[in-house]
Amino acid sequence: MNWSLAAYSALAWAAQPMLKRKLRRRAQAEPGYAQAVPERFGCYSPKDLGCDGKGQWVWVHAVSLGETRAAALLIKELRIALPGMRLLLTNGTATGRAEGSKLLQPGDLQVWQPWDSRKAVRRFVRQFQPAVGVLMETEVWPNLVMACRQAKVPLVLANARLNTKSQTGAQRWPSLFLPVYRALHAVWAQTEEDAQRLRSLGAPVQAVLGNLKFDVQPDSALGAQGAAWRAASSKPIVIVASSREGEEAQWLAQWVGRKFHGVAGQCQWLIVPRHPQRFDAVHAMLEQAGLRVSRRSQWGDGPPPADVEVWLGDSVGEMPAYYAAADIGLLGGSFEPLGGQNLIEAAACGCPMVLGPHTFNFAQASQTACEVGAAFRVLDMEQGVQLATALARDAEGLARARQAALAFAQSHRGAAQATAKAIAAIVQQAQSDR
Repeated sequence: MNWSLAAYSALAWAAQPMLKRKLRRRAQAEPGYAQAVPERFGCYSPKDLGCDGKGQWVWVHAVSLGETRAAALLIKELRIALPGMRLLLTNGTATGRAEGSKLLQPGDLQVWQPWDSRKAVRRFVRQFQPAVGVLMETEVWPNLVMACRQAKVPLVLANARLNTKSQTGAQRWPSLFLPVYRALHAVWAQTEEDAQRLRSLGAPVQAVLGNLKFDVQPDSALGAQGAAWRAASSKPIVIVASSREGEEAQWLAQWVGRKFHGVAGQCQWLIVPRHPQRFDAVHAMLEQAGLRVSRRSQWGDGPPPADVEVWLGDSVGEMPAYYAAADIGLLGGSFEPLGGQNLIEAAACGCPMVLGPHTFNFAQASQTACEVGAAFRVLDMEQGVQLATALARDAEGLARARQAALAFAQSHRGAAQATAKAIAAIVQQAQSDR
């Protein structure tokens, strides 16, 4: 018996009341968290219980918004490689679930990711009996993996990444995590560095296929919308993209401190917080500092006002429009020790980014982007604001950076098709073995 897994399972069981309380609190700001809560614990509605898809489901798990957008690229290729497939999509966050609902076709099904208790995951696996399970990026949950292994469901990790911090954490508990990583059926890593770290934990890495997010094709309608917003401003537009808690305050300190007030005032600022539940708090913070702010939710189909200092992007699903509007940006999550958000989507829209010191979530992509001039590294927000505003007013340098960003995004495509073909081979092999 694996006592580490037993102890983990006991903690997961004991934490269920806390999870329920957390969901109730989150639902106050994001009502999606109140939806279908029993699914979190492996209890499904009569509609789901009546779904005839056992042994057929291609199950894809994408925890949040970013992973769901990457999964969309893979799912598109999977439908080509496996004609007529039935998609079972699981998510962990309200934004991920809302985005994932757009990917469903007749015969598909979407439910919440089961909480990683033994009973919940066993009920999930027994209910759906997928032909294959695809975990996106980092979503390795001990009980879920072991339940799939026991039920002989091939479970793979796609677009896999593992930073040094997570590797070190897993290595501190080898009796728990090494058997779990070894129990995966296959792993396809984003980079060779990710592959080496995953192999150190016993993961069966089959190939390095690159990052699915390079296969993104920005929505043309959103691009046109962003271009219209850009035309509404006589100033260059600088975006603070997918900002995380603490980063707006860092940016605000530069403005209120007036160190860059004159220069910063020559730009139109667009701040897009990463999480919807923070929109109101960020708006209040900016207004309390005396800044004139206009929220995207107030614009409707018209142009944003040109007589305010900050546009606040308080919408979900419009990042391509925000990037199309911006001349250059500051990458959220990189000015706090949070690993950085996705700079690939910005590059695909032709928006070069200024990166803070913390980009371990996209380490290889960040390094390569800086090497080719599609992104620029700084030590802190002070340097970030200084560099972004300088580049925004340098037409020639900005044009080079924008072209480099587009070329960077285009040159790394192909991971979605390669991953889909590898998954299809596993499904076809499983079908032939039956």
